[in-house]
Amino acid sequence: MNIQEIMKAAQNMQAKMAEAQARLDTIEVEGQSGAGLVKVVSTAKGKIVRVSIDPSLIDPAEREVLEDLVAAAINDSRAKADARAQEEMSKLTQGLPLPPGMKLPF
Repeated sequence: MNIQEIMKAAQNMQAKMAEAQARLDTIEVEGQSGAGLVKVVSTAKGKIVRVSIDPSLIDPAEREVLEDLVAAAINDSRAKADARAQEEMSKLTQGLPLPPGMKLPF
């Protein structure tokens, strides 16, 4: 490859990465806790879209339990968002001759 081909390949990769980043805003994942009584939906970029709490949990005496369940659902959603983001980004690097252990973006 000459320098122009390398630069063109880099520009194409940059454009594809921008597209992938934009797609991450449209991918939604759902985290749950308490056997589905608390649900949190977020984008693959981690933006919380909505929180759903089963009415049976809304008891002032159980406030700490509810808070723990919301935190657990958010963490579950975040883990799923990270996994989806990694999945989307790995599609871009398939077939690229990267050295072992090197990941994009840098």
